[in-house]
Amino acid sequence: MSDTKFIKVAEDFVCEHCGAKVAGDGYTNHCPHCLWSKHVDINPGDRAAICQALMEPIGLLVSKEWIIVHRCLGCGKIIKNKTSENDNHDQLVVLANKVLPNIS
Repeated sequence: MSDTKFIKVAEDFVCEHCGAKVAGDGYTNHCPHCLWSKHVDINPGDRAAICQALMEPIGLLVSKEWIIVHRCLGCGKIIKNKTSENDNHDQLVVLANKVLPNIS
């Protein structure tokens, strides 16, 4: 179990992948339009990552919750993020049909 604490940071941003303007709510960690993210955190909300590269949505894990799997285009790190109710459902379906690489 991790001792890290989530830091809520409400930030608006322009998606560097699709150009959409996104209103952050403190839990926003990806663009709801294209589902891409940016590698900005080491621990959720800390904005301490040096990488700062875009993170490609590479798949969707579906169980109790839907989880987007992102892979950093800079360092290759895999990060899992919960979906949000305003995510583009067509894009989520596309992700659900992708075969994920072996991730831990």
